[in-house]
Amino acid sequence: MPLTVHQFPCLSDNYGFLVRDEATGLTACIDTPEAGAVLRELESLGWDLDLILNTHWHPDHAGGNADIKAITGCTIVGPKEVTRIAPLDRELVEGDTVQLGETAFRVLDTGGHTLGHITYFDAADRIAFVGDTLFALGCGRLFEGTPEQMWASLQKIAALPDDTTVYCAHEYTASNARFALSVDDSKALKDRAAQIFAARDRGEWTVPTTIGLEKATNPFLRAPQLAERMGASGQPDARAFAAVREAKDAFKG
Repeated sequence: MPLTVHQFPCLSDNYGFLVRDEATGLTACIDTPEAGAVLRELESLGWDLDLILNTHWHPDHAGGNADIKAITGCTIVGPKEVTRIAPLDRELVEGDTVQLGETAFRVLDTGGHTLGHITYFDAADRIAFVGDTLFALGCGRLFEGTPEQMWASLQKIAALPDDTTVYCAHEYTASNARFALSVDDSKALKDRAAQIFAARDRGEWTVPTTIGLEKATNPFLRAPQLAERMGASGQPDARAFAAVREAKDAFKG
């Protein structure tokens, strides 16, 4: 039976995700950006929380762990770095599997935004929760990792099936689209950006996305194709990625 994903906004631009294994009714929360919002959504749905899956340690992803666990008694799993701000019941590394009833989440090491960042991939349903590694038309800032590490992580995510549904943690897409248009003039990007701007004008979400759509239009995944434009022609792919990331960090549009 499939995995049900319930998405909801929280904080200023985060998304929260509650996921329910329909075969067993077991429920997990992907990160805990805002404890009150998570608990309200659980009550509204009538779901009991069994598990928290953290992607990384930042407070807008793990800051609600303690309060939610105190009320629900759930189990918390995630990368070791989360213990910088909250205890874990189980530390996860690349290749581990987390079971939620009959749903199996494979753990991918996708460091770069933070050193220990991980992604959860449900292969049966082709769903990935990528935290702040990959965004719709963007990627996370390199707060701790290197361009080489982040490029390797993005390639790992890009290797998932094209029809994988990707849940990223922030509504940054319109801003990302404005930057993308400054470095890439492909028709696919222009068409997508127009759709994004229209959707945001209507107050609609732009998350989730798909692997195939990001590979076709995301400038961070398309860095090798943009290398000459970014002044990184003939350089390794990670260097082309770094040039795109540096341009985004300096972008004021």
